[in-house]
Amino acid sequence: MKNQWTNFLSGTVRVKAEGKGTERVLNKLVRNKVFVWNVKKIGAETMLFSIHLKDLHNFRRAVRSSGCRYSFLEGSGGPFLFKKLLKNSGILAGFFAFIIVILVLSNMVWRIEIKGAKPETEHLIRKELDKMGVKPGKLQFSLDGADDIQKKLTNNISALTWVGVELKGTTYHFQVVEKKQPKEPVKLPARNLVAKKKAVVAHMFVAKGQPLVAVHDYVKKGQLLVSGTIGNPEHPRIVAADGEVWGETWYKSKVEVPLITKFSVFNGNEKVKHYIKIGGFSIPVWNFKKITYKHYEKEMSERPLKFLKWELPIVYKTSTFRAKEEVTRKYTVPQAVLKAKDMGKKDLRKLLPEDSKIVGEEVLHQEEESGKVKLSLHYKVIENIAVGQPIIQGD
Repeated sequence: MKNQWTNFLSGTVRVKAEGKGTERVLNKLVRNKVFVWNVKKIGAETMLFSIHLKDLHNFRRAVRSSGCRYSFLEGSGGPFLFKKLLKNSGILAGFFAFIIVILVLSNMVWRIEIKGAKPETEHLIRKELDKMGVKPGKLQFSLDGADDIQKKLTNNISALTWVGVELKGTTYHFQVVEKKQPKEPVKLPARNLVAKKKAVVAHMFVAKGQPLVAVHDYVKKGQLLVSGTIGNPEHPRIVAADGEVWGETWYKSKVEVPLITKFSVFNGNEKVKHYIKIGGFSIPVWNFKKITYKHYEKEMSERPLKFLKWELPIVYKTSTFRAKEEVTRKYTVPQAVLKAKDMGKKDLRKLLPEDSKIVGEEVLHQEEESGKVKLSLHYKVIENIAVGQPIIQGD
């Protein structure tokens, strides 16, 4: 097998030798280190055999004074194949150009279909897609992935609840779910309003029901704030108490902030390497420079190439190397205290309803230990403390 490949790459010539003493010619060729094989005698004075193309000069010198006639029947192998290809270079170039054009066209975006959206929402989606470069004529592997497109559309267009992104062939399909208008208020059952936690009433608004507390009153968890029983005590009417009772509530928090912190950040430098992946092998095609970043993060993306409607076992792959650098952040004690207060507020806001408001902050305890500033914080919050409690008939 190895000899066959060697013969193909170097080229071989089939020779016909005629005349007396052809055996002596073969012996002389062997002595001159001309490799001969596939020897076949087809007559009393005629022989066929094969030699390497590179030994052609030595062959002519060996048979020059032998008195034999020789002729070259055919040549085979790489050099002869290459010569034939050169003769037909126009056809070959046209064939490869055709394949390249088909490959490019098969990996382009030709259509964008959007379903489930109103005309005004569809217009917004197409404008946003244009900003991202997702439009007919763009190469698919130069665009963001379906997940990234979906995320950007959802974040940038407030009218969308959800959008599905799917690439089929050369067409992007978008399935849109728009935000629905608020439903009509649900009819509330008969109920009271009670306190969900202890607080001091700050202000209140009662739309329906009988208020049982006043501003500045201290209330406990579960205490009745607004009664759903109104009217004549002898013939009361039961309604669904409705309103808001805003109370001053209290929270405690403990926060630690290190004075010295080391962490990694991206410095903005990045390099992108491009590959063609066939099977398990990646062949670099662009940016062969060595990555010199000391610290970096590597992100890989793979896009299969298509030929018409078929997906080829060839993948266009990119590797993005983003440089990182080690940063040391140092706080003074006053700076650490301010940072701890800010962190404490942010953590508290995650627990509170959106309409709540932090109105007071007090440091209960502060200490510096093991390179950290530790704070114990107390917060005053104004929030709606009223929650519904159903009225059971017969109570």
